[in-house]
Amino acid sequence: MKKGFFFICCFLLSCFAVGQNFELVDRKDTYKANFSQLVKIALKIKNLSDKPYFYVIRKVRSDLSESQKGYFCLERNCLEPSIVEFSKKVEPGETINLDYTLETGIQPVQNTLKFEVFPKGNFDQVLEHNVSIMVEERTQQSIFQTKDITIHDVYPNPAQDHATIDYKINNELYNAKIVMYNILGKPLGDYELPANDTQIKIQTDELPSGVYFYTLYLNNNGVLTRKIIVRR
Repeated sequence: MKKGFFFICCFLLSCFAVGQNFELVDRKDTYKANFSQLVKIALKIKNLSDKPYFYVIRKVRSDLSESQKGYFCLERNCLEPSIVEFSKKVEPGETINLDYTLETGIQPVQNTLKFEVFPKGNFDQVLEHNVSIMVEERTQQSIFQTKDITIHDVYPNPAQDHATIDYKINNELYNAKIVMYNILGKPLGDYELPANDTQIKIQTDELPSGVYFYTLYLNNNGVLTRKIIVRR
């Protein structure tokens, strides 16, 4: 009787030990974000064992909208959004700096994502990670952000002689520009956004007082339109 009890205890302890050979560091279950923002969901895996393991990271569920995009990033290297699973060798005691980056889009929404992490070939040790993200209208200055470009809102607004837009482009292959329109949709001027600069000035001194609009184009695709007021 005692012998049988002893073996059961050993079995349970061994199962517990196997299940503890890795952990998710900086794990967080809920996030709040604004429109056109990057949210980095930490998926940092730490190998707690004394031997190397290949760990599988899998996205098994997400409810992203059409204006949203998500992708795995290891250090500064990001994978294509179509990739939902990959594996990485982790040495004993090592932690891999992995995250799932979400471009939040331009609509209020609550997203739910589910990830699975487990040692390769040992699905019985799977660790599930459920994440909830609340996306709300942005109240900060930045109005559009991806891994390639960040655009800040125009200032001053209302404008008199000119208005300024600050930006940063991380991908020199991006073709970005701002186009000004009047309230009837007539183009009034194009402003290229060179990758080697961080600011443009929109001349408004010859425009009558009123409401105007500017649209951000990335590779000739309009991605964002905002209002600007000219006041004398």
